[in-house]
Amino acid sequence: MSSQVKSKQRVEKHGEVFTNPREVNAMLDLVKRETERIDSRFLEPACGDGNFLSEVLRRKLAVVNKRYGKSQLEYERYTFVAVSSIYGVDIMQDNVGECRERLFGIVNKQYTRKFKENCKPEFRDAIHYLLNKNILCGDALTLTKSDGSPIVFPEWSLVTGSKIKRRDFTFDSLLNTATAAPTLDMVENMDVDEDAVGRAISTPIKEYPLTHFMEVNQYE
Repeated sequence: MSSQVKSKQRVEKHGEVFTNPREVNAMLDLVKRETERIDSRFLEPACGDGNFLSEVLRRKLAVVNKRYGKSQLEYERYTFVAVSSIYGVDIMQDNVGECRERLFGIVNKQYTRKFKENCKPEFRDAIHYLLNKNILCGDALTLTKSDGSPIVFPEWSLVTGSKIKRRDFTFDSLLNTATAAPTLDMVENMDVDEDAVGRAISTPIKEYPLTHFMEVNQYE
């Protein structure tokens, strides 16, 4: 069975076919400059187990390592920013779990190789928390989760030093407020007008106090 297909039943029921790496890279190369911006936001509305998002993350982390690799704190801070800029939705819960673990594995492998015994468990916890909030199980067509509640995405912004600001938005509001396109920088691997983005993300449903990027799980 091709790695692009998990089962014939899933193809028939959900139209699930994964994009192979060659096509992933060719498509991402069309927006190469954005994939190399650490804070450029990407959303994959049918993320599967993360073929697109994992490659976006690898590209971002290569930039983080090149720019900030000499300082552990800076590396951690901007790795957090890179991960926080990546969003995904999939209708299949197993895909969501696999995508989260795949992205965490990419971060953890590089982090462990680079800092070895100096790695911080609280940083790993923060990355897990981000992925649990940014990679969601739901239907990008109905903009809802399996229980019928709206899909909600957090926006993470590095404000000052190591302080992070979080604001939450419903997926529905992001789409309906924009004049031409969804609000995050890339949906279905296409660029979005940044002015439309700015207009669309003006009404969060919830805002959170500033907190250190390694303490974001304290929001719960």
